[in-house]
Amino acid sequence: MTNVTESEYIMECDGLKQYFDAQQGFIASLFGEKKHVRAVDGVDLQISEGEIVGLAGESGCGKTTCGKTLIRLLEPTDGTIRYRGEDVTNIRGANLKQFRRNVQIIFQDPFESLNPRRTVFDTVIEPLKIHNIGNAEERIERVNEALERAELTPPEQYFEQYPHQLSGGEKQRVAIARALVLEPDFLLADEPVSMLDVSIRAGVLNLLQRLNEELGLTILFISHDLSLLRQVCDRIGIMYLGRIIEFGETKSVIQNPTHPYAKALLGAAPEPDPFREREHVEIQGSIPDPINLPSGCRFKGRCPEREAICDHVDPPLRSVTTECGDEKQVACHAYYDEEDVAKFEAQLQAMEVPETTKENPHEHVSSDETAKSHTDQDARAD
Repeated sequence: MTNVTESEYIMECDGLKQYFDAQQGFIASLFGEKKHVRAVDGVDLQISEGEIVGLAGESGCGKTTCGKTLIRLLEPTDGTIRYRGEDVTNIRGANLKQFRRNVQIIFQDPFESLNPRRTVFDTVIEPLKIHNIGNAEERIERVNEALERAELTPPEQYFEQYPHQLSGGEKQRVAIARALVLEPDFLLADEPVSMLDVSIRAGVLNLLQRLNEELGLTILFISHDLSLLRQVCDRIGIMYLGRIIEFGETKSVIQNPTHPYAKALLGAAPEPDPFREREHVEIQGSIPDPINLPSGCRFKGRCPEREAICDHVDPPLRSVTTECGDEKQVACHAYYDEEDVAKFEAQLQAMEVPETTKENPHEHVSSDETAKSHTDQDARAD
């Protein structure tokens, strides 16, 4: 790769988008307007070297797609991706190959990610052949080291075994060894323990933490299980409909969530401390269609803290200081500082909206009272 500029982040993205073509009928596909599923819709993310960052959210929120787009397994629709300060959004050929040597992935399902016709040795040595690293003797040594780091010992015992001869935990450790053999500095762990028995999850999680501590390996950990993220992550981002709506230190996000959706999500998760009271936020309604998103905030139809401005101005991720003194990033009009409030109020004044909304932009709006009006408004927008 070419020389890079100095950056405090090992991996970052600005305005990252990943749209997929929506399935349409034959006539609509020929003559209608082309529609897209906005799986990732403007994500800003910065990951420092040596930390473990978690992405959480319900199924379909875009967290896995975001991770795969970030490491260029999927081509981004829009946005910028930087690795160690260098723009890697559109790199090709040898540069992309070098980038992929430094950035590896552990897939969710070890039962599907390993070739049943390949032995463990063939699986782990394959990346070294692809990247033309070392001679035969050096490759064997690196395979040994990778298996040992993945806690598959003695490594020679696993060389000639096939995936069907391994347990689920051993399969996932082989997948980890395959990623480690190239000695990457960034690892995407896509729900790495969700397919494993509960009894062996802790061992894999401890392994990832040890690799982070001993090798300085940076990890983006994707999971819907907040209890896992609480255990392993330094910082956590909560995603909703293709956007990060809250991002901050793990303790701050888990114990003092700020965004209404984050409050509801964390309120539904088990709390190990029996003496700690947690705010339970009930959200009603259904998730909007990712093909036809509503105007303004995409969470407005389900939000108990909805304000008039939420119906018209889409809240971006902004740095805020909470009542508890925590500093984090939140995408919610109810929690912006004075400077951002003034900015978005000015944006609202320039829009064609009812005068009552302009006069009282932060007046609380009941979702029940305005459900029909917003349905009509969004239908006209479509």
